[in-house]
Amino acid sequence: MSVLDQIPDEKVRAVLRRLHGEAGHETGRLLWKYLPHYLKLISGRKLPWDRLQHQHDRDYLASPPGHGMYLYLLARAIDARRIVEFGTSFGVSTIYLALAVRDNGGGLVIGTEMVSSKAAMARRNIEEAGLGGFVEIREGNALETLRDLERPVDFLLSDGFPQYALPVLELVAPKLRRGAIVVNHNAAAMKADHAEYVAFVRDPSNGFVSSSVILAGELSVRVAML
Repeated sequence: MSVLDQIPDEKVRAVLRRLHGEAGHETGRLLWKYLPHYLKLISGRKLPWDRLQHQHDRDYLASPPGHGMYLYLLARAIDARRIVEFGTSFGVSTIYLALAVRDNGGGLVIGTEMVSSKAAMARRNIEEAGLGGFVEIREGNALETLRDLERPVDFLLSDGFPQYALPVLELVAPKLRRGAIVVNHNAAAMKADHAEYVAFVRDPSNGFVSSSVILAGELSVRVAML
């Protein structure tokens, strides 16, 4: 049985199969884009994200099904009703999170996306999955669109470009409830680019306990309200 076979909702399952299939076709293209930066990656140096981020306006950059299901299970386990997703792209992870919110009894996933065409496609994908009533996608820079965020936030998925990861966390952190979960998918693979982020969540004075988890990346739990 595949990971997606564990999702009983046939409509959601069909959309996710399509999206993961489409995302799988971009692997070669992504490897080619990062070939000039290979030495920096393996030597643990930072990449020029201010330039690289504009090369991904048409890329899925989607998490595989196992990661998506892990997000679903985490959100279900803490009965998450208000989730923030930094970096929505085409809405693949958003669908897993929205499914969890729906199955928890209702709530809202607040997604953020800077590229208008991606935000539009994400909305279509989410509607096709029958989860549009559980998602709000805010277009623009997350440092602006999340300023009026309501509390409490139960779960934050940080899946955007590395240079924004820590500023977004610092913006959202005051709204996180005790016991809230923060997942950063990219921190383990791009350690140099997330050094400041990891230092922040592993400093107990900032109210988190945190560790690297294979499926999640950097998994942090809010343990104190400061």
